[in-house]
Amino acid sequence: MSGENQTVKNKVTYVKKGSLVTPNGFKVAGVHSGVKRQRNDLGVVYSERPAHAAAVYTLSQIQAAPLKVTKESIQTDEKIQAVIVNSGNANACTGEKGEQDAYTMRAMTAEVFSTDPHHVAVASTGIIGLEMPMNKITTHIDQLMIGNTADHAAQFGESILTTDTFSKSACYQAEIDGKTISMGAAAKGSGMIEPNMGTMLAFLTTDAAIEGPFLQTALKEVVDETFNCITVDGDTSTNDMVLVLANEAAGNDLLTPAHPDWNVFMSLLKTTCEDIAKQIAQDGEGATKLIEVTVNGAPSDEDARKVAKSIVGSSLVKTAVFGTDANWGRIIAAIGYSGVEINPNTIDTAIGPIELLKNSQPTNFTEEEATTYLEEDTIYIDVNLNIGEGVGKAWGCDLTYDYVRINASYRS
Repeated sequence: MSGENQTVKNKVTYVKKGSLVTPNGFKVAGVHSGVKRQRNDLGVVYSERPAHAAAVYTLSQIQAAPLKVTKESIQTDEKIQAVIVNSGNANACTGEKGEQDAYTMRAMTAEVFSTDPHHVAVASTGIIGLEMPMNKITTHIDQLMIGNTADHAAQFGESILTTDTFSKSACYQAEIDGKTISMGAAAKGSGMIEPNMGTMLAFLTTDAAIEGPFLQTALKEVVDETFNCITVDGDTSTNDMVLVLANEAAGNDLLTPAHPDWNVFMSLLKTTCEDIAKQIAQDGEGATKLIEVTVNGAPSDEDARKVAKSIVGSSLVKTAVFGTDANWGRIIAAIGYSGVEINPNTIDTAIGPIELLKNSQPTNFTEEEATTYLEEDTIYIDVNLNIGEGVGKAWGCDLTYDYVRINASYRS
């Protein structure tokens, strides 16, 4: 990273006990409606004023009804005041009835929270192809008692989970125009996670002043470098989105690419998204280890990300990490089929501090040392293609016996 970029990154600070409600003017809630047997399964994110909104959606050609409704809401005037979300049922592949149910969720949320229907976004996650149990949803929307405490944030975080083993949240702050700008995030994601969005929902709140078109541009760029660089199992789902709300409550001047602190805002957004993306990768179904792959020396940054994703997405690499086997042949194979132009004679690879290949030739590392390193909770794989200036990262997890167990009985 250049010195200038490092300086910008250093202006972003982590808020240890922060959450979605740390930014001014946001409240959340979560309740158990009965869609799932246990745990909260219905939640809401609420802004005290309609917030500028931007979203990025799954690239699957089969998209669930809530995505259609949310896209329609945002396209109306690029503002959202409330996000209603349920887990346990995806409302996907449910035909006209599913669309009606999503519109009903939007209408009831608008009524309960005294806003316009087009200022409500809808999100669902869970089993595909089942009709929504609307009698449970509609009788609990008015039981969502919003607030801005840590307990409220925890209740919402639980309400969006499916096979996740923990709630994902993050919060960072930066100074812009002399104002403290906060950004909070909550997400779910554990299985069906593949670059270009998998079964994951991510919600971000910020009190920054930035209009929809610039927020959309910023989000798309950052998603490509964070959420689209994680993979668990290579599957992409039907439902999922990253949604960011900016309600202007911090009082800074409107952010645009011409603003002197634009790069600070971009760093704030990227840092928050990267934190959440890594938590999703770490919580892959059955996972025991987080894998971070860094690629240097590629023809471009995009090519570097492609190679990194190819490595971290390889089932053979993932199982080798699970089995603490320093099988560098699987890494080099994933580089070879990544689709990126390489020189097969100039590749360096390492796991942690252990160099495996230098100029594509094996080094004299010891298997015992490599095995010991691979027992760590986080595994770093570094690759240098030595043919350009491109740099990229990707994140994933190991592939374990438990992944098969979880997914063999997902509906039971």
